[in-house]
Amino acid sequence: MKIKKYEIKHCNAGWRDFSFLKIVTDEGISGISEYNECYGSPGLSTIIRRFMDKILNHDPICHEKIHQFLYACSRQAPGGIAQQAIAAIENALLDIKGKYLNVPVHTLLGGAVRDKLPLYWSHCGTYRISEELSKIMEKPQVKTLEDLKQLGKDVKEAGYKGLKTNIFTFAEKPILEMQGFGRGSGWPELNVDKQIIDGLIKQIDSLRSGAGDNMGIHLDLNFNFKTEGYLQITRALDDLKLTWFEIDLYHPEGLRRIRDANKTPIASCESLFGIREFRPFFENASMDVAIIDIPWNGIWLGMKIAAIAESYETNVAPHNFYGNLSTLMSAHFCAAVPNFRVMEIDPDDVPWKDDILTWKPEIINGDLLVPKKPGWGAELNEEMFNMHPPKFIKE
Repeated sequence: MKIKKYEIKHCNAGWRDFSFLKIVTDEGISGISEYNECYGSPGLSTIIRRFMDKILNHDPICHEKIHQFLYACSRQAPGGIAQQAIAAIENALLDIKGKYLNVPVHTLLGGAVRDKLPLYWSHCGTYRISEELSKIMEKPQVKTLEDLKQLGKDVKEAGYKGLKTNIFTFAEKPILEMQGFGRGSGWPELNVDKQIIDGLIKQIDSLRSGAGDNMGIHLDLNFNFKTEGYLQITRALDDLKLTWFEIDLYHPEGLRRIRDANKTPIASCESLFGIREFRPFFENASMDVAIIDIPWNGIWLGMKIAAIAESYETNVAPHNFYGNLSTLMSAHFCAAVPNFRVMEIDPDDVPWKDDILTWKPEIINGDLLVPKKPGWGAELNEEMFNMHPPKFIKE
């Protein structure tokens, strides 16, 4: 079997575009993957095309050989967009291999060790803070702490046992605090002030009062502060009985300082690539939960990272805030990896999200049922790309 051609497709998803790679073989078997160009990866589709042109007529079953070849081609600039392109290709090749062998991808990884996956409702309130995004999603806007309390009730009634939120402030209008990404008054210094801390305490209390004491609440602090600021916030909130503080920090020793200073578990590493970047965080015991991005790293490399995590008695969780194909790929990973913690999912999204793919998440009592069809177990609905053409990626 040989790789004969490929297609790159983009579908609008409200405030971003979802991106997909489809690889077609000479035997008519095709494989798909989802990748993300709209968040910090401009030009990713171009890199995928450059790499795909290098592997035409290669055997898609030998995905590890292809991965190593493409890694060698980008050895002087490892990680980053180059690794995201390799991951998109490798993930599509695993779909081909699963279909060829008539088994789910998780069987290729050693087989599913569980048949359902506990979920947490991610970005709880994050998109609803925006009036524009709320209208796109056809969901009520979160304008006040009372609205946040009601959202907590909705999460509980939907059967979820966990939720994750970001940093909100409520003044004249609600604001999503994201100074780490160049948005907000705290950039570029990335210091924390008392208003942020006081607001977070009220925010968590509102969600807890709506969702109940049994709801696991995760707080995502993103890249918004430096070590000093993270220490200030986590120490102030350490008694709120959160499931974890999620912190993005490229300094493993600094993250270890934060972990040592708190009782609340620390989750991190979602923005890292490959074994070499994860290794110092494991060696320094920097976090309780290692977050692995499957669209960024690829599911085969993700399993290698998870295996190293297990040697350090560390559980893993997927980074999954994309479309349903990403959810499906992450589900195969979570099904097969023994040291699994919990899976992220975004219920708040555009109304047509479930129509882009022939599969949508089957969720019962807050758990995702593990897919069992060959490959990923889904195909792209081609007509949706004409109905919702991309708005942000122009090629």
